[in-house]
Amino acid sequence: MNLSYVNEYIEKFNSLIVNKDSRFKGENLKIGIDLGTANIVLAVVDEKGDPIAGASREANVVKDGLVVDYVKAIDIVKELKLEVETILGRDIKESAVAIPPGTLEGNTNAIVNVVESVGIEVINVVDEPTAAASVLKITDGAVVDIGGGTTGISILKDGEVIYVADEPTGGTHMTLVLSGSYGLSFDEAENMKKDVKREKEVFTIIRPVIEKMADIVKRHISNYSVNKIYIVGGACSFSEFEDVFTKYTGIESIKPSMPLLVTPLGIALNCKREEKYID
Repeated sequence: MNLSYVNEYIEKFNSLIVNKDSRFKGENLKIGIDLGTANIVLAVVDEKGDPIAGASREANVVKDGLVVDYVKAIDIVKELKLEVETILGRDIKESAVAIPPGTLEGNTNAIVNVVESVGIEVINVVDEPTAAASVLKITDGAVVDIGGGTTGISILKDGEVIYVADEPTGGTHMTLVLSGSYGLSFDEAENMKKDVKREKEVFTIIRPVIEKMADIVKRHISNYSVNKIYIVGGACSFSEFEDVFTKYTGIESIKPSMPLLVTPLGIALNCKREEKYID
């Protein structure tokens, strides 16, 4: 993986979100919608895979890979759709979505239904770590997607996914530890976790949670030849996160900048019609 290239790619997408801008000049759009635990992101790339537009909202409509507030989820996706359509000057008609590895069919259908309720046809469903691998441009290694409620693991060999797993641990568990340690409400602890000025203080408290995640990943990859771990997802944004993984797994662990935006871009890159979604 060329980390400098990946970081530049992600930062270009983030700039488009922040500035509500578009670089679109062609005809073909590829859309990815990521219904995360803490954020919902809509990503748009062109036929070459270059980021051309996007939008993001904080959200609490998904928990542990399950849609728990269906109406609110629809409302947010509708907002993002209208925002990006305004930026692009054209309609969004189809997209891909992602799910944590091992998600049950009913939960997958709920995510698809949210997106299709706003008039967007879902043409592909990809698991989150595999989507991330599309952005990282890797063919071998383990991709670990650490979200709000779950940690997804995909192991790749020669460009093929040979193993996937999902564990119920993520950013929510970090927040719960902070809440208990400081006697804060969940929302207060969540705000504290996101305060960059208190990162060192917060990291000291939540480090055992991250160590547990690293041990979980180590267990899942123990029967495979993995020489690098690639970490993505909004919950791994702490500057020392990958160092903990390297120490506890004994395997070099790499994290791109703005890890929250990796999976949404990967979903967009996988916006292609799969046979089981063809009517």
